[in-house]
Amino acid sequence: MAYGALVSLAQTVDQILNHDNYSLSHHQRQQITAIHEYVFFLQAFLEHFPDKANNNNNKSLEGQIRYIANQAENTIEYFMWEQRRLLCGIVTSCGGRRPSEEKSVHHYSRLASDLDKLTEKIDSIAQEAMNVKNKYFVIKEIGTVDSSSRLAQSTPKKDVVTVFGLDEDVLTIKERICGESSKLQVIPIVGMGGIGKTTLATNAYQDPLVIENFMIRAWVTVSQDYSPQKVVSSLVDSMKELINTERYRGESDEEKVYKCLKGMKYLIVMDDVWSTEAWDDVRMIFPDENNGSRVVLTTRLLDVAAYVDSSSLLHEMQLMNADQSWDLLRHRVFEQGPLCPLELEGIGKEIAGSCRGLPLAIVVIAGLLSTVSKTRASWEKIAGNVKSAINATKHGQLEKIMSLSYTHLPHHLRPCFLYMGAFPEDQEIHVQKLIRLWVGEGFLKYPNGSKTVEEAAEEYLEDLVKRSLVLVSKRKFNGKIKSCRLHDLMRELCIRKSQQERFLRHAMVKNQRRVCIDQSNLSFLENIYGSTTRTILCLMHSEISSLGCLRHFRFLRVLDLVFAYNHRRMFDSEEVASLPPQVFELFHLRYLAFSYAVEIPRAVSNLQNLQTLIIYLGTKFRYRPSTVRLPSEIWRMPQLRHLICFNFDQLPDPHQESEITRALLNLQTLSRVRNLKCTETIMKMIPNVKKLGIFYSEDKYKQEYHLENLVHLQNLVNLKLTVRANLSFPNKSLNFPQTLKKLSLSGESLPWQSTMMSIGSLPNLQVLKLRNYCGYAWKTSDGGFPELEFLLIESSDLRHWITESDHFPSLKWLLLRHCEHLREIPDAIGEIPTLQLIEVKGGSASLFESAKGIQEEQQSWGNEALQVRCIEFRSQFQSFQFK
Repeated sequence: MAYGALVSLAQTVDQILNHDNYSLSHHQRQQITAIHEYVFFLQAFLEHFPDKANNNNNKSLEGQIRYIANQAENTIEYFMWEQRRLLCGIVTSCGGRRPSEEKSVHHYSRLASDLDKLTEKIDSIAQEAMNVKNKYFVIKEIGTVDSSSRLAQSTPKKDVVTVFGLDEDVLTIKERICGESSKLQVIPIVGMGGIGKTTLATNAYQDPLVIENFMIRAWVTVSQDYSPQKVVSSLVDSMKELINTERYRGESDEEKVYKCLKGMKYLIVMDDVWSTEAWDDVRMIFPDENNGSRVVLTTRLLDVAAYVDSSSLLHEMQLMNADQSWDLLRHRVFEQGPLCPLELEGIGKEIAGSCRGLPLAIVVIAGLLSTVSKTRASWEKIAGNVKSAINATKHGQLEKIMSLSYTHLPHHLRPCFLYMGAFPEDQEIHVQKLIRLWVGEGFLKYPNGSKTVEEAAEEYLEDLVKRSLVLVSKRKFNGKIKSCRLHDLMRELCIRKSQQERFLRHAMVKNQRRVCIDQSNLSFLENIYGSTTRTILCLMHSEISSLGCLRHFRFLRVLDLVFAYNHRRMFDSEEVASLPPQVFELFHLRYLAFSYAVEIPRAVSNLQNLQTLIIYLGTKFRYRPSTVRLPSEIWRMPQLRHLICFNFDQLPDPHQESEITRALLNLQTLSRVRNLKCTETIMKMIPNVKKLGIFYSEDKYKQEYHLENLVHLQNLVNLKLTVRANLSFPNKSLNFPQTLKKLSLSGESLPWQSTMMSIGSLPNLQVLKLRNYCGYAWKTSDGGFPELEFLLIESSDLRHWITESDHFPSLKWLLLRHCEHLREIPDAIGEIPTLQLIEVKGGSASLFESAKGIQEEQQSWGNEALQVRCIEFRSQFQSFQFK
């Protein structure tokens, strides 16, 4: 993974050059600066010539870049680790005294020698890359076309595959092709590789009604390695019977196609388009004669589909359901023979289901089943290990199509995509965790300007989704991805490519940089020396007896033990555990997550590179402490970006002036903190926090928590405030920063009317959740809640709600849950033009009738867009729902 290795190396080099913690001689600084410059050159080479480092003539170039980048990073990080020991006097877990002065001199001398060797090797590789670059420009200048560029046949095969599960898709596409609109229309079909885009287009293209409806039909397969000349030439070949050679003599192919199509009603299918440039290069040769001509375009990329015609609806392909999958498999296996025996139906449906709805996978497996005897024993053997069956056929069409998506992937997205293969099969991947891991691994360049690296990561993920490589499981209300997953076959592609490129393995292998543990017991780690291992992920439940083995993994960046547990601590002991001291010698650690109760010692400040600290306190523990106490040294960790726990005790008061100057300027997430004292000093030490969770449970000392100082958090976007105590509010209201977009309030002691007036004035608030928090009456006013789109009121004492439609001008979703005292929803709510959904869950019958009445009234006015969902809970925990 050359590009990812270069990005990671660039971050490491930047760290050692731009921080005062490391003592470098002038010569050493020059050496490392030279490496930095080579890194930028090689990054630019891979970005602008992504295919040239991988083609047959330069097969080893990308491997060389990856190897030397990893070697350089190993050398520099070893120096950083050793110097940390020299400067701070850290004693290793193996014992021993502080390194001697002689060892220090030897250490610096060895670094200089190693850097000289590395610079020489990197220079050689950079020269090879420059030669490839220069050769490319020479070829481009003289107009030579790479022999690997090709276009598939200009017309699809005549034997159309029988359509299963695509009946509605075919009907929809045929209706759009043969529709009444006279304007030239582009019809994009988008979906992941192997889902049936070409099959759908082919069946529509070959339909008798379509053939009768168009005077000219032409099919061109563009593919990812295209040239405009070959696309046009392929169109000329498909229309050669219509093009009079004498008439068009001397004209370019573009002119021939344009003049042949002009005045004619035509249908063009552009199959397998991979870029917007491919469309831009040919769009002008399709004349619009207002005669009902059509262009059908298939692509895996959502961006391409949306680009070709902004006014045209996208046709997104869906995976097959269980019945459709079985119908396709049965047809392919028994197409030429007798009907499927009853004894094979059960096992056959199981095999079809294993393909997870992907038509291409079903067809490949069907091909395998066609070659074995039609007996239950033979099919059970395949069903027992269907993944092996898939792998056995991947040397054919399936591997080519799946791998094509990866081959065409930009270099900066490749490590992010392969990393997702670490997660267990069919697991829903939480995006926040995924992004924090990506950042900890060093996969992303830190963007310029106001955009954070996490926001850049979100864009990376959206790009992978648009390329049909990643499936969205859930989206947040604002449209951002909340969780995602990989199709099983895509996950297998990730694993296969990761092993080929030595990127990540699902077992402990010597000198492996990233390891995903899928064993039930982690004791084997004690016998491994992981000198180059940077990542240990435990993403399934595993037992670990000790973490002392971590002394072998001194260069770890990511340590995720959320699913690892100590059996004795979980069920027998009522003592709070402590992490072994070896953890706090992992100087390069950036991401640390675990799931058992621990004390955070003062030595945590040794982890100067730590960005994410996560402590999950699961329900498995017999002893579950109410809070995790943080030491004051937490203020000495300037790289912290995310500090997350079920319940942190209140942040420690800085007790030294030097600690006040070491504010956590990078901290973005702090959740959740118990009884946080929001003093001005504390607020100034977390000025850039974006997400904050606070829980108040103590009032016995009548402490002033100074919540009025929350307004000083000028970057706060998401605030969750829970109060289970009687707090005093000197100003009788709460004020919040104007930057808030999401606010969750819970607690009866919070002031009501004045606080709601303050909330209503927030200019950017989009989501408001009120739980166990509402006065008896709520009267809104003009100009409030200008951007609010989502409103939840739950377990409220609200009885009277007085409002107007223009008091919530942007509201889309209204959710009322267990509002037992509220009898009706204001009629004005139904008049909000943006409103899409009213959901009432629990509550009185009159509230249900009020919601239903609003829907009926809106329907009488022709508003069919408003949905109303009412769910009433009964004593037997049954429910009914009407819309």
